[in-house]
Amino acid sequence: MPRASARTVRPVVFVEGVRTPFGRAREDGIYAHTRADDLSVKTIRELLRRHPELPPERIDEVAIAATTQRGDQGLTLGRTVAMLAGLPRTVPGYAIDRMCAGAMTAVTSTAAAIGFGAQDVAVAGGVEHMGHHPMGFDADPNPRFLSERLVSTDALNMGVTAENLHDRFPALTRDRADAYGVASQEKYAAALAAGKITPDLVYVALRDPANGWGLATTDEPPRPGTTLEQIRDLATPFRPGGRVTAATAAPLTDGAASCLLAAEDIADELGMSARMRLVTFAYAGVEPEVMGIGPVPATLRALERSGLTIDDIGLFEINEAFAVQVLAFLDAFDIKDDDPRVNPYGGAIAVGHPLASSGVRLMTQLARQFAERPDVRYGLTTMCVGLGQGGTVIWENPHHPDYEPIAATTDGSAR
Repeated sequence: MPRASARTVRPVVFVEGVRTPFGRAREDGIYAHTRADDLSVKTIRELLRRHPELPPERIDEVAIAATTQRGDQGLTLGRTVAMLAGLPRTVPGYAIDRMCAGAMTAVTSTAAAIGFGAQDVAVAGGVEHMGHHPMGFDADPNPRFLSERLVSTDALNMGVTAENLHDRFPALTRDRADAYGVASQEKYAAALAAGKITPDLVYVALRDPANGWGLATTDEPPRPGTTLEQIRDLATPFRPGGRVTAATAAPLTDGAASCLLAAEDIADELGMSARMRLVTFAYAGVEPEVMGIGPVPATLRALERSGLTIDDIGLFEINEAFAVQVLAFLDAFDIKDDDPRVNPYGGAIAVGHPLASSGVRLMTQLARQFAERPDVRYGLTTMCVGLGQGGTVIWENPHHPDYEPIAATTDGSAR
């Protein structure tokens, strides 16, 4: 019988990432009357508009994540959004869920298929309309979780898990968290003023039954000018006398993000420039009650797989679900709270965290920072995940002088 030939290990590159402006998830938010799937459609159409050199029929897969897959976020988003975006009917798609790391998982899943040689080009992303679908709404957790004490009730409330982190690590004080939250707002405002945010946005037409037509061009959640004095006495909604406040947690947010991935040789063939190259990725599980610590073991695992150390990482994009979660990561790796390598454009505390879409926002920002910093060879994107997980992806900067395209071989290795 004929034997299958050895698979080629193929380098995978990040070609482009875009996102909608993020909106506040409330009745008067900018997307209150906009469908979630339409937000995702806008991002895919923008990817195609920015890359006319890519024939749409060359896209082999569309993977779109959502944490709450119902209503306008249901019905196999990858397939329905692909069709709504005008991709050929021959392009397949699927939906994916890893809560906050949904878009990250869409990227790593499709990248794995590309690396294996099963696909050449893929679109990966995520969307979350938390105004239409509040986190955990209509969920029905199995009663065994509590009756058999598999997890505590804390694990089902992300804000309480953040308070638990404060409890477990006394060095993670409210003062540090408050200072970090203010810094996130300041860094985002500076990046916006410097023109580093808007280039990655796709504008979204809006229709409000009361106010008529509009256009979303900027992020709605940021609060520029926030000071320590303003937030010092804010309430702690997750626990009386706690430490987590609205100023140190990502606001509830609506938004979508998508990116274009390709095998490195295929990108070159089609004339698409690589903005980053994937080095490796890892996911890890932790106690659900302290889910915010998840990025630490995920990063340790990714560093081990790549043969790198934390000192090799020149830029960090860490999702700011809560300030305490970022601080726990920084302490674990002996990184200062104000290290300039960390979230130079600010983070989710300022811009918002539309759950399943945030992973691609992190990647898109890292790609832009790579272009600004050719002296940095490696960067990572990392995030905690509800119910006790973490995810980390390590990327290489194609602008670095030591970067070389990797020629794939047929013996299961790359050189």
